[in-house]
Amino acid sequence: MNFIKQIENQYKKKDSPEFKAGDTVKVHVKIKEGDKERIQVYQGIVIQRKGDGLGESFTVRKISSGIGVERVFPLHSPNVAKIETLRKGRVRRSRIFYLRELTGKSARIDELRMEVDDKKAKGDKKTE
Repeated sequence: MNFIKQIENQYKKKDSPEFKAGDTVKVHVKIKEGDKERIQVYQGIVIQRKGDGLGESFTVRKISSGIGVERVFPLHSPNVAKIETLRKGRVRRSRIFYLRELTGKSARIDELRMEVDDKKAKGDKKTE
């Protein structure tokens, strides 16, 4: 492993969750105002992931008061306190910029449903 990769691994976050374009996420961002620090939550749909290593970032889009707002977050930034994945979206593109032109129900993204075996979920106890 070369010297640059060692330094990058030192600063990378280890606990970043798996998410991709189309997923609905909640990003907890540290905001510093004067000498106080608070956490602000930004919830929206991931429209792209970009980059690699320490320079990796993602863009989140939400509708606020009828206006589309996009914000770019560096993935390994110390200002990003936590990232929660709320829903997995089913999209066929890695960059879903076409959401910018869509409004209303057409801007919805299908939810990716996880297949769960009914026997495992119910705890089938037929072993008598």
